[in-house]
Amino acid sequence: MPATRPAFVPASVGVPLLARPHGAVLFRRPEGEVTADRFLAAAHGLAAALPDAPLLNLCADRYHLALGLAAAALAGRVSLFTGERSSAWLDALAARFPGLTALTDHAATGPAGLPCFDLTAIPPAAGDFPAPCLPADRLAAIVFTSGSTGEPEGHRKSWGALAARSRDAGRRFGLTEAAVVGTVPGQHMYGLETTILLPFHAGAASWCGPAFYPVDIAAALAACPSPRVLVTTPLQLRALLTAGIALPPISRVISATAPLEVALATAAEHAWNTEIWEIFGATEVGSIASRHTVAGPEWRTYPRVRLTAAPDQAARVSAPHSAPFPLNDRVALDGPTRFHLLGRGNDLVKLGGRRASLAGLTRILTGIEGVEDGVFIAPEDLEVRPTARMLAFAVAPALRAEDILAQLRARIDPIFLPRRVVCLDRLPRDPLGKLPARALEALRAQALGLDAAAPPALPPPALPPPTLPPQTLPPRTLADRPA
Repeated sequence: MPATRPAFVPASVGVPLLARPHGAVLFRRPEGEVTADRFLAAAHGLAAALPDAPLLNLCADRYHLALGLAAAALAGRVSLFTGERSSAWLDALAARFPGLTALTDHAATGPAGLPCFDLTAIPPAAGDFPAPCLPADRLAAIVFTSGSTGEPEGHRKSWGALAARSRDAGRRFGLTEAAVVGTVPGQHMYGLETTILLPFHAGAASWCGPAFYPVDIAAALAACPSPRVLVTTPLQLRALLTAGIALPPISRVISATAPLEVALATAAEHAWNTEIWEIFGATEVGSIASRHTVAGPEWRTYPRVRLTAAPDQAARVSAPHSAPFPLNDRVALDGPTRFHLLGRGNDLVKLGGRRASLAGLTRILTGIEGVEDGVFIAPEDLEVRPTARMLAFAVAPALRAEDILAQLRARIDPIFLPRRVVCLDRLPRDPLGKLPARALEALRAQALGLDAAAPPALPPPALPPPTLPPQTLPPRTLADRPA
């Protein structure tokens, strides 16, 4: 029998689950469109059947992921989102959250050792359901960071805060009946906000089919009506541009999770006759600001988001339904709603009494013609071991390591030259284009292995004052860290 209307739907005034008309299209799937009324019926049916346990949402289909989040919020369950899928990490989550159940949309997606709940087996509820309001302070989700700066950390999200971020993003980008094609996982804060929650509170419908490889992205855009918005990362943006595949008209491209080079944004705008915008944010607070990349380095906060100065070029973020939160990035404030990014708090390295930005050094490396990807890494003992040197890894199929090193020698302070450049077929980036802390540790270990096989290095010679002071290295755009 179809499920009836659950008795636990909150009746008090709060924040709507959906702020869309019943006939509005929320999601587009290869098999058809999902309107708001259909979504609400499915969410109510699922809410009545969910187990009384915290839910690890592992759904692969964006529609199912959104359905699981909405149903859990209706039922008063907490949804966990993580991009890390290792057995050790899932075991750790299960230990921290007793009764943790994997919410899946196919039996094969459930991890071993966790009880699984397949939401595709639950029929929609019968009846016509208005969009309910949920208490703004209801804990709706715990979203874990990608682990790019260490062990993934969980951040608690109230329903009010989640809804505020998607409403403000819709206002900032003027989304009216936009078709959103996302290439980023929905379990990450950036993907969750832009491809899952945005259709709840803004005039957008999210594509739920394949959209990762260039050919899939082109097909997904072609399957959607205009105006189209592509939500992606710099890594995928570069791959799509390099592929040279013809795309239907795109009204806007939104990028986050990693710095976006102005040259890449400019090339994409010219190729596709569109605008490339970046979102700035963090898992801790969600997306809070945006900028039109080619228009300049200044960021502008979302409506209702304000920044106040904190020590050491930091800032505190104030936003609706969220406690004030300190940013991990160094910023130069131009008032409470505009700012320039100076780099992450842990981005500066010191050597020989001088300072440089890891992000700035990496940008110089990847700016060398023929270098497709790369990263500078500082040894952990850089400041205490006299012979320690920077590390550099590059993906450059047509270049030799010696060629790259020669280019770096002409562009950066000699004291920050890497001992060697290690060329790789690819960097171990995750689906968001990030380099998790474990991946960086593996690269460090690889470099240590190369050093152990090499003759002992001589201490670096005394160097003249650099022609380009490290503090003038151009600041690295940290657009992640969200959206």
